[in-house]
Amino acid sequence: MRKHYQRASKAWLLAILLLLAAVAAAQTPAEALLGHYQSLTSQLEHNQFGQPLVLASTQTDKELKGEIYAVVDHPFSEFKAGVSDPGNWCDILILHLNIKYCHQGTKADQLVVFIGRKFDQPLSDAHELDFAWHTLAGDDGYSHVSLVAANGPLGTHDYRINLESAPLDAGHTFVHLSYAYGYGLTAKLALQTYLNTLGSDKVGFTTVDGVPVGGIRGLVERNTIRYYFAIESWLSAPQPEGRMRNWFTATERYPRQLHEMEADEYITMKRNEYRRQQKPLDTHAAAS
Repeated sequence: MRKHYQRASKAWLLAILLLLAAVAAAQTPAEALLGHYQSLTSQLEHNQFGQPLVLASTQTDKELKGEIYAVVDHPFSEFKAGVSDPGNWCDILILHLNIKYCHQGTKADQLVVFIGRKFDQPLSDAHELDFAWHTLAGDDGYSHVSLVAANGPLGTHDYRINLESAPLDAGHTFVHLSYAYGYGLTAKLALQTYLNTLGSDKVGFTTVDGVPVGGIRGLVERNTIRYYFAIESWLSAPQPEGRMRNWFTATERYPRQLHEMEADEYITMKRNEYRRQQKPLDTHAAAS
């Protein structure tokens, strides 16, 4: 009798698991994304950012990852058209403090990106990342764009920027941005050196027992939100100068985490970098 009961219980559990898997498989990507919106409604309304934005981060021995869920004040058709054109992504990425140069490669879906320090510097002092840009074919109610780079500086690898979106109503879009990369011992030591010196007072946004996280996890949170503000700022202004000012204003709302320089210094640096990236990389190589 007991064996019969155990067999029946296992069969019932298996049936439930199969049913849940079938329900998950039946969901479209848009439905899955909007399911996150429903589950995050309270956090989107009440958070430390004062806007509909939720940030989370994870750190393992091999990977760092930051994720943002947010509502943007742009119609989905406008948002999708903007981020689904690889030609726009260099103008988006260059707004980030650490992006020194970005240019499309020999193919439209290749982006050559240089990352560096938070000040003007020649490209020879920056690190190259070669991103492959992808978009997933979808219907009018969903978009998904990804940028992937196999290798980065100091042994970092598997850089991934993923952006998916779906419409909420006529004027608002729900977005999910994730930024992640793998790292090994060399990168970990370099990051620890930075965090023990120049970055010793830096923190992230997530709090543990009321204290903002620091260290490597704080680092990935700061960069994830900087990329999000770059996307939002690019959408909110038609010209580079306006986008730069929007990005700086957005970051200055959170000076504890994101303040690095004054507005004039940032604008001057980005003007120079924007002009530089209008020329192909081989032009700069020939001039050096």
